[in-house]
Amino acid sequence: MKITADELRKKWMDFFTKRGHTPISSASLIPENDPTVLFTTAGMHPLVPYLLGQPHPAGKRLCDAQKCVRTGDIDEVGDASHCTFFEMLGNWSLGDFFKAEMVPWSYEFLTKELGLSPDRLAVTVFEGDADCPRDNETAALWEKCGIKKENIFFLGKKHNWWGPAGQTGPCGPDTEMFYDTGKPKCCPECSPACDCGKYVEVWNDVFMQFNKTADGKFEPLKQKNVDTGMGLERALMNMQGLSSVYDTDVFKPIVDKIKELAEVKDDSVETVKAVRVVADHIRTSTFIIGDERGVTPSNVDQGYILRRLLRRAIRFGTTIGLKAGDYSAVAAVVVDKYKDVYPELLAARDKIIFEINEEQARFSRTLENGIKEFEKLCKFLQTDVIPGKSAFRLYDTYGFPLEMTIEMAKERGFTVDVDGFNARFEEHKNLSHAGAEQRFKGGLADTGELTARLHTATHLMHRALKEVLNDENVNQRGSNITPERLRFDFSFGRAMTPEEIKAVEDKVNAAIKADVPVTCEEMTVDEAKAAGAVGLFASKYGEKVKVYTMGEFSKEICGGPHAAHTGELGHFKILKEQSSSAGVRRIKAVLE
Repeated sequence: MKITADELRKKWMDFFTKRGHTPISSASLIPENDPTVLFTTAGMHPLVPYLLGQPHPAGKRLCDAQKCVRTGDIDEVGDASHCTFFEMLGNWSLGDFFKAEMVPWSYEFLTKELGLSPDRLAVTVFEGDADCPRDNETAALWEKCGIKKENIFFLGKKHNWWGPAGQTGPCGPDTEMFYDTGKPKCCPECSPACDCGKYVEVWNDVFMQFNKTADGKFEPLKQKNVDTGMGLERALMNMQGLSSVYDTDVFKPIVDKIKELAEVKDDSVETVKAVRVVADHIRTSTFIIGDERGVTPSNVDQGYILRRLLRRAIRFGTTIGLKAGDYSAVAAVVVDKYKDVYPELLAARDKIIFEINEEQARFSRTLENGIKEFEKLCKFLQTDVIPGKSAFRLYDTYGFPLEMTIEMAKERGFTVDVDGFNARFEEHKNLSHAGAEQRFKGGLADTGELTARLHTATHLMHRALKEVLNDENVNQRGSNITPERLRFDFSFGRAMTPEEIKAVEDKVNAAIKADVPVTCEEMTVDEAKAAGAVGLFASKYGEKVKVYTMGEFSKEICGGPHAAHTGELGHFKILKEQSSSAGVRRIKAVLE
C-alpha cells in the first residue's frame, strides 16, 4: 500500500483513538529537567514518570508522534535507513491493557490498516533465561492472529528485552515485528537477528512487567505497562516499496532542492551519500533550532551537537557544489514540509534561517584559519608524514575532513598517518557516544527527595528571574537537574549583575521561608494560560496539563517531581551565572 507520511500519522492516531487512547502532543526535543541525555531519544522518554506510576493528566491510554534525535550512529547517515532526526509513532498503556490486547491490535494495524501481507510478517519474542521465563504467551497470541509458526522467532535479551533505563527499574520482554523484503535467506539459520537485509523492523511492543532490583533480581511490577514504537520514516520506506528513507515523501522535496541548488548531474556513491547527509543534517538542525526549547550552535551540550551537524552538512555539501545561503534554502523547504504538523517550525522560520547562515559564515572563517594552521604545520614538520593527531586536530578543531588534509598534503609532497587519525577518531567517537547516551545520573526516572527539591527551586528561580530582570520574555530554554545541583538556561541578552543575582537568591529564599504548600491541578492549556501559568504551550487544543502552584510565588506547567512544601528546600544559592549561547544565559545553583 502506497501511503504518505501525513496519512500514516492520521491512520495511527485514528486507530488508537478508536481504542480509547488519548492523543498527546510531541514533547520538546530538548528534555525537560533530564540530565541523562542531550535530546529526546524515544517516544517513551518524556513519559518515564508516568510509566513509573505517576498519573498522567490524559489518562491510562495514550498515543502520539514524538520528535526524536539520536546521534550515536551519525557516521552511518548516508546509507539507506539511518537518520539523526526521526518521528516515533507510539501508544501506551499505563497499567491498563496488556499483551492480550496489544498483540492483536498490532496485527490488525499492520494487515488491515497498512495492508501488509500476513505471509510477509515475521515476529520475534523473548526466549527466556535464568532471570525471566520464555514469553510463550506472546508467541501464542501471534499464532492465534495468523502469523505462521515458522515466522515466530525466539531470541535472547540482546534482541527482545527492554530496560531498565538505568541499573534498576521497570523492564520486560518485547516483541518486534519485521517485514520480509523477499531477499533470499543468507544462511539456514537466517532470522530477524541477521543484518543481511531480508528482514526490516517496522514496530516494537515492549511489555514492562518486571522491576530490576539493586541486587539484580527481577520482581513482577505492580503497574504493568505497554510501550510501543514505530519509526515513521522506515515504515514509510516499506509502505511505499522504496529502498531508501531518502526516497520517501518526507525527504523527497528536501533531496530535490539540494540537487537543484548543487546542479547534481551524477549518481555516484559519493554524491548520493553527500546529498543524503545534507538532507538529514539540515532537517535535524531545523528541528533543533525551531524546537519550543530550541538551541543555537555553541561548543557545549545540545549546541555542540547542532554545530557538528551543520558543519558536517556544509563539509559534505561543499563536495557537491553547495554554496553559502544554500543550506538555509534547504532548511526553508524542511519548514514548508512540516509546518502543518509542527507549527513551531513556522513560528521560528526566520530564526532557523538566520542561525544556519551565521554558522555557515563562522565555519568559513574557521576553515580559513585551519588552512593557515595547516601551512604552519607543514613548515615546521620534521618528516614527510603528517602525524595522525595533527590530522585529527585539523578535523576536530577546524572541520577539515581527512580527505581534504590528504589532498593538501599530497600537493606539498607529504603523506598522512591515516591509522593514527583513525585511532584518534575512534577514541573521540566512543567518548561522544558515551556522552550522548548516558551523561549524568538522575533524569526523569529520578523522583528522589533531593531531585524533587531542586526541581521545586527551579520554578521559584524562574519566577524570580522574570521579576528581578523585569522581563516577561525571560523564559526557560533548558533545565538539567541532578541530586546535587540544578542548571537552568534562560533567554536573556546580557550578563546579570551581582546585585541581580543576589536579588534572585533573596526572592527564592523568601518563598522557601514562607513554607507554602506545593499544589498540583490538572487543566487544559487554555485554562492554564488564563490562570497565569508559565511554560510551553505547544500542546493541542483541549489537551490537559499539570500546573504546579506555590502560593503567590510561582504557577507553572510541569510534569516533574516536587516537594510538598517550599519550606523543605533549605537555603538556595547561585554558584555561577554565565553565557550558554547567543541570547541564552545559564545559572548553576544548589540547595544548602
